[in-house]
Amino acid sequence: MKLHLLPLPAFAIAAVIAAPAQAQEGTSQEVIVVSAQRANQTEVIAGGTLGVLGAKDALDVPFVVRTFDESLILNQQPLTLGEVLENDPSIRTTYAFGNAAEQFVIRGFPLYGDDIGMNGLYGISPRQLIAPELYSGVQVLNGANAFLNGAAPGGTGIGGNVSLQLKRAGDSPLTRVTASYLSDGHFGGSADIARRFGENDQFGVRVNGAYRSGDVAVNDEFRRTIVGGASFDWTTDNLRVTLDGAYQRYEVNHLRPQVVIGNGAIPEVPEADLNYGPSFARTELQDIFGLARIEYDVADNAMLYVSGGALDGNEEGTYGGITITDAETGAGTIGPSIIPARINNEAVEAGLRVKLGEAVTHEINFGGNINWQQFRTAFDFRAGYDTNLYDPVDAPISPVSTFASGDVDDPKLNSRSVQLSAFASDTIGFWDDRIMLTGGLRLQEITQKNYDVATGDFTGRLSTSAITPVVGLVVKPTERISLFANRIEGLQPGARAPVSGIDPDNPGSGELPVTNGGQALAPARSVQYEVGGKIGLDRVQASLALFTIEQPSSYLAVDPDVPGQLRFGRYGEQRNRGIELFFTVQPTDGLRLIAGGSVVDAKLKRTPGRVNEGNDALGVPDYTLNANVEWDVPFVPGFTLTGRAIHTGEQAANVTNTSYLDDWTTLDLGARYVLAAGGAPLTLRFGVDNVTDERFWSSSYSAFASGDTARLLQGRPRTFRGSVSVDF
Repeated sequence: MKLHLLPLPAFAIAAVIAAPAQAQEGTSQEVIVVSAQRANQTEVIAGGTLGVLGAKDALDVPFVVRTFDESLILNQQPLTLGEVLENDPSIRTTYAFGNAAEQFVIRGFPLYGDDIGMNGLYGISPRQLIAPELYSGVQVLNGANAFLNGAAPGGTGIGGNVSLQLKRAGDSPLTRVTASYLSDGHFGGSADIARRFGENDQFGVRVNGAYRSGDVAVNDEFRRTIVGGASFDWTTDNLRVTLDGAYQRYEVNHLRPQVVIGNGAIPEVPEADLNYGPSFARTELQDIFGLARIEYDVADNAMLYVSGGALDGNEEGTYGGITITDAETGAGTIGPSIIPARINNEAVEAGLRVKLGEAVTHEINFGGNINWQQFRTAFDFRAGYDTNLYDPVDAPISPVSTFASGDVDDPKLNSRSVQLSAFASDTIGFWDDRIMLTGGLRLQEITQKNYDVATGDFTGRLSTSAITPVVGLVVKPTERISLFANRIEGLQPGARAPVSGIDPDNPGSGELPVTNGGQALAPARSVQYEVGGKIGLDRVQASLALFTIEQPSSYLAVDPDVPGQLRFGRYGEQRNRGIELFFTVQPTDGLRLIAGGSVVDAKLKRTPGRVNEGNDALGVPDYTLNANVEWDVPFVPGFTLTGRAIHTGEQAANVTNTSYLDDWTTLDLGARYVLAAGGAPLTLRFGVDNVTDERFWSSSYSAFASGDTARLLQGRPRTFRGSVSVDF
C-alpha cells in the first residue's frame, strides 16, 4: 500500500484555487494528474532483502522487515538519512561522537552510521551523514541479524539494521527536475534521469544528483550537500549485471552540538532555534563509493551471485562541544578539538541459492564474504573557554593544545580490520510452504589490528572466531496471515574507544584523555528471542513482535591505573525486552495511515559490584509512537493533505536513574498539489515540521555513555519546507 508522510499549503494555495480549471482542460490532463498523484504516494513495502536469504515478502520470513520507498524522499526533501528514519516508529535518531554524525536507536540499541548497509554490503555507505537522494529505498530490519548480514563492522546493529538501495532505471523513462527550499535559507535543486535501451530494454541507465546549500532553522547553522550517482544494469534471460558509482560531499558549519551533562542535572531546554555552539565548529565529509553485482541463473532453480564494493572517505572536523557545569544557570565550557579521519573499505560477497522439492521444499543458501577496513586518525584538543547555554559566548579556537596525538594534517593508521565469514542455511517448507522452518550457521572470523595514533606503529592484534546460528519458524494459517518466531545472535567487532570523554565522577573537569583511545575491544556476542505475527491484506499491512535481547555493555570509566584519565571497557550487560506494532491502513480510497509504536524495557544487568543493577539503561525511551496520515481531497483533484505526529516517552538521563528526560511530541503538517503543465505533471509541496515550535531534549543517548554522563540532543525547531518537481 502507499502512504505519503510530508509535512499546510502556502504557495500551494494558489495552485489549489486554479485546480478546477486545470481539471477541465481535457481527459489527458486528468489522467496526468491522477497518475502523478498516485505515483506521489509514499509506499511502505512489507518486505525487503534479508542478506543471505535474498529478497522476501515479510509474510514469508521469521523477522520484521519493511522498506520506505523513494517517493518519501522526493516529497519530504530530507537533508539526512535520519530525517527519513523519523518516519519509523521503532527508530529514534541522535548524534554520535560529539559531531554531526547521526546514529540511530533501534530496540534500545545503537546503530552507527558505520554500520548502515548498502545493496547488501557493509562498509560502503558514508559513515557520518548520508544524503538520501541517491536511494530508491530505505530498508529497516528490526532485531539482531549477524547471520543474515554478518557482523556489522562498527560493532552496533544489535537492535536492527538499516540498508540502502541504490536507484535503478525502471520500465518507464524518467526525467525529473526538482527545486527545494528549507527555512531559514537553504535552497537546492536535483535532477533524476533514467532510460532503458536495447531491443528488449536489457540495458538500463540512471543518473541523478543534487546540490543544496544555506542556513537551516537553527540560527546560523549552515549546511551544504553535493551528491551525484550513476547506475548501469544489463539483464538477459539468465544474467543480471549492475554497476554503481557515487560521490557525496557534506559540509556543516556552526553546528549546534550535543550538550554534555553530569551528575544527572538536566538544564532547562533553550529556545528552539538558539545555537550555543561556537562559530569555528565545522565538519567536511567527502566520500566516493561504488558497487558491482553479477547474478547468473545456472538452472531454473539455482542462482550464483557475486558482489563487491569499495569506499574512500575523507573527514575533516573542528569541533566545539559544550559541557554544562551548572544546570540551573546554564554555565558551561566549550571544548575545542581538531579530529580528521581517513577511511578505506572494501567488501566482497559470493554465494549460491538453490530451490528444491515439491511436496517438501528446500531453499538452500551458502557462500561467504569478506570485509576489509582501514581507519586513520589524529586528534588535537585545544584549551577551552567559558560560555552559557542560554547566552552563548563565541570565541575563536585557542592555539593552545592541551592533549594531542598524531599529525592532524597527515593522520597515521589507527586500526585495520578483516572480517571473514562463511554461511549456510536451509529453509524447509511444508504444506505448500504454509509452514517454513529456517536453520542456518555463519562462521565468522574477526581480526583487528591496532596502531599507535602518533606513530602508526603496530600495538596489538585481536582475533576471534565464532559460529552465529539462526533458527526461525513461520506458520501461515492463511495465505495473508503469518505467525513467526526466531532465535538469532549478534556478533560485533569490539567497539573502538574514543580518544576523550567525560569523567563520570567529575563531569565539570571537561573532556579527559582515554588511555586506550582509538583501540578496539574484543568482539562481543548477543542473543535475541522473538515471536510475533503479520497480516498482509489489500488495505491493511501489519506486524506485531515481542522480543528480548541481551548485549554486553561498553562504556567509559575512570582508569584506576592512570590518574586523571579514563578507560573504555566492557562492564556488565544490557537486557532489552519489548513489543512493537507497525501497520499501514487504507480505510477508504484516498485516505491512508501509517502508524505504530514500541515499548522497550531496557535494564542494566550483571554490573560491577551490582552498582545500578536493574536500573533503566541510559537514553532508551520507554515507549515511542508515530502516526502519519495522508488524504487525497476528493473535491480538489490532485490535492493531498498530510500530517504526522511523533511522540517519545521518558528516557533515563543517567544510569543511576535520578534524572529522566521529559516525554515529547511534535506535529508536522503539509500538503502537495499536482497539476498538468504543458502535458507534464508538476508537483508543488509545502510543509511545516514541529508546527508548535516545541522546545525539547530529543535524546540523551551517547556513543560512549559513562556513569552519570549523558549527551543531550535538542530537537529541531519549527522548519518550513517547500519543493517543486516537474517530470518531463
